[in-house]
Amino acid sequence: MNAPAVPLYGYQKKWFADRSRFKIGKFARQTGKTFTTTLELVDDSFEHMLSGRRTRWVVLSRGERQAREAMDEGVKRHAQAYSIALESSEYDYRGTEGTYRALEVELPGGSRITALPANPDTARGFSSNVFLDEFAFHKDSGAIWKALFPVISNGWKMRVTSTPNGKSGKFYELDTGKDATWSRHVVDIYKAVEEGLPRNIEELRAGIADEDAWAQEYELKYLDEASAWLTYELITSCEDPTAGEPDLYQGGVCFVGVDIGRRNDLFVIDVEELVGDVLWERERIELKRASFATQDAALDEVMMRYRVARVCMDQTGMGEKPVEDAKRRYGESRVEGVLFTGPNKLVMATAGKQRFEDRTIRIPEGDPPLRSDLHKLRKVAGPTGAPRFVAERDDDHADRTWAKFLAVNAAAGGQHQYEYKKAEKPRSRFDETWKAENAGATSLAIAKHSLTPQARQAIQYVINTGGRATVRGFYEDFSPIGPALLAELVPNYLVARPNGGLGLTAAAFEAIGNT
Repeated sequence: MNAPAVPLYGYQKKWFADRSRFKIGKFARQTGKTFTTTLELVDDSFEHMLSGRRTRWVVLSRGERQAREAMDEGVKRHAQAYSIALESSEYDYRGTEGTYRALEVELPGGSRITALPANPDTARGFSSNVFLDEFAFHKDSGAIWKALFPVISNGWKMRVTSTPNGKSGKFYELDTGKDATWSRHVVDIYKAVEEGLPRNIEELRAGIADEDAWAQEYELKYLDEASAWLTYELITSCEDPTAGEPDLYQGGVCFVGVDIGRRNDLFVIDVEELVGDVLWERERIELKRASFATQDAALDEVMMRYRVARVCMDQTGMGEKPVEDAKRRYGESRVEGVLFTGPNKLVMATAGKQRFEDRTIRIPEGDPPLRSDLHKLRKVAGPTGAPRFVAERDDDHADRTWAKFLAVNAAAGGQHQYEYKKAEKPRSRFDETWKAENAGATSLAIAKHSLTPQARQAIQYVINTGGRATVRGFYEDFSPIGPALLAELVPNYLVARPNGGLGLTAAAFEAIGNT
């Protein structure tokens, strides 16, 4: 074994130097577990190359993005430090149940390292040494293990690393086992910093702002799953790297949940787009100690950016007025106030859990605050025996969770018609044929659309910008009535794009009589 060509901290050196056949590491987040393990893979392959032998390693990551990161930020960087010339390739690995993108490098002498997404199909497809990266977050970890272990039984090595993900799954079982088969390493944030990792622990803790997430992600404590309404395994099974990206909005019908908070609690807007039968989180807005005017403006922007069929809002306590105002702006048929009574919370929580169990909801991948928020909800028996839902601590109300469950509740109410009609592509005002067809129609168009002078002025303003109008600029130029005025014109006359821009419909040109 050679000295590493990459500088390592104390705990990394211990992990790197341990060449036990079966090795498992429980590491805090951001401590370099993947970086260090891929270094061992390269070093082992390098040793085989020098001795005229060859070996094979397979990295199974929780998804394609993580597999690519392990290859690009780990394997290739280490190979460069060792001055090893690599041949890189990508190909579609065909398993018995599907096709998966595989990333591979080959070293001189024939040793290979392959990285691809983890599932039972890819686990059984290779006879090699295996590195299970972030194994606690792999979907179907038990099935992956059953498919994998017979493959490595012929003398191959196994490397398993992860942060905890609740008291369930195969990683929890392996890590808490008392057998002597595994060489076990534990590195929490305190040990990592003590042995050289340059991190400010207090800043990290303040930044994550969630004691449950801190306890599990950095102090490596397994949180109890027994009373959790949603287990970590259930939560992570619905995570997707493309969820939570507003730019990926497909233009479909959306459902919105709004949890009201003013001082100590978060104000949360959760936007879910229905794609087929699956609700995809498109955007989540979180505000703390924001004025009601700021909260209203945030909801106004959501209503303009998305095709919102229905909104469910927390009407309890201080939510009365925001709900009343939203109904006035968007109509009684689109906005529903929900009182957080025991029975109503049970209905919403049950519908939310059903979505997770059926895998018909997608949430952002690797979002510790959301993951912790979803997990901390507990179902307990009240004084009369009736079930009620509480967060793990009295001062925490799981605001993100209830906003999401409100959105699920909105979707359960069906897709109401709300006078939305897809806008035709506006014909250019420089199109001579269109000009001729519409000549002299100004007074008729204005009468037909019955727009206020302010609305006509707003449409003309967007026309005059030559396609450069933005929602933010509109608000500023028509302050203080900008949000209400834009809500009046979207979607029949103006189109609010996901990137914040404003467009025009054909009806806008007709209404303004712009010939």
